[in-house]
Amino acid sequence: MTSARALSNSVDPDTLAVRDLGRADYVRVWQDMRAFTEQRGASTPDELWLVEHPPVYTLGTNDRNEAFDNPGIPVVKSDRGGQITYHGPGQIIAYILMDLRRRGWGVKQLVAALEQSVIDVLAAHAIAAERRAGAPGVYVGGRKIAQLGLRVRRGACYHGLSFNAAMDLEPFRRIKPCGYAGLETIDLATLIGDEQARHSDVKTAVLARLLTNLGYDGDRR
Repeated sequence: MTSARALSNSVDPDTLAVRDLGRADYVRVWQDMRAFTEQRGASTPDELWLVEHPPVYTLGTNDRNEAFDNPGIPVVKSDRGGQITYHGPGQIIAYILMDLRRRGWGVKQLVAALEQSVIDVLAAHAIAAERRAGAPGVYVGGRKIAQLGLRVRRGACYHGLSFNAAMDLEPFRRIKPCGYAGLETIDLATLIGDEQARHSDVKTAVLARLLTNLGYDGDRR
């Protein structure tokens, strides 16, 4: 892929820079995404950020601000779509910073590609997963294993996908995940066994499916 410094006045809309941020604070990464989106221009390549957050509850723009039993986990009012969710260690998060106008993509197409990437990863483990109309995300046997939330500004999007790989699911039980009372969550480790759900392997699989379904050639940085 052409580097950002080498770009002239145009950029291939099908190229992407992938950045693995490791474990990083939610607010800092969110602020960086907003700044990237505000500053990007017509020749800025799209990026995909892989990250894992310390425990945090985030409230989307549609959150109803309902009280819940919080064991002391930070709560952040975010600008992504959706309602309340939880992020924590063992969850694979992929933030997609895409110029939708340049690529000619709509939000529905992007959501479908993100969901399909998780469905494909699960299918490789012989796990049948599904979508739900009106409730973005991926479900296994009625339990949610992946959450989606996006923000579009000036024709470009940020935020993205979180996939429960091998994590403590207890904080989800204290809230109405994505606004749905009684909605159960699940992770891959529970479905297939901890020894088969190593975080690095699952992250590699998720990235591979994202690059395919989003139509990119990845440039790892």
